Amino acid sequence: MSEPLRGWRNGRVTERRTRCDVAAPVRLLSDEDDPQAERMVLVVDNVNTHGPKSLDEAVAPEEAHRLAARCEWQDTPEHGSWLNIAECERSVLQRQCLDRPIPDMSTRNREVSAWEERRHKAWSKVIWHFTTADARIKLRRLYPVVKEQNLT
Repeated sequence: MSEPLRGWRNGRVTERRTRCDVAAPVRLLSDEDDPQAERMVLVVDNVNTHGPKSLDEAVAPEEAHRLAARCEWQDTPEHGSWLNIAECERSVLQRQCLDRPIPDMSTRNREVSAWEERRHKAWSKVIWHFTTADARIKLRRLYPVVKEQNLT
């Protein structure tokens, strides 16, 4: 997870990518990392475990409802995962930290925590240069064509 303008990230390492593995970080984000936020916008890719249903399957109904009320889920375009800042962060993590064999989960967790700490101390923010005009050009095939009508 990352908050790009603040330069904050939190990589929670799991062995799998199940709905429970998605719901737990959402709860931690909500209750520990940013409890004062009224609303959290979660930009996610189109993996089937990344969505509000993960809450329903992983936690009690009351807890799922509480978390869902604070979350707004935004999907990236199906063929546009490169637009997802989290994917960019994961790529940096892979190149700077996970670019070698790591023997076990506890070592991996320590390595990821140390990487996060270095990134936080450096105030490594995401500076996004992709504009709406760029999107209209690069993603034009994903959007319907709107024809102007002469109304006079």
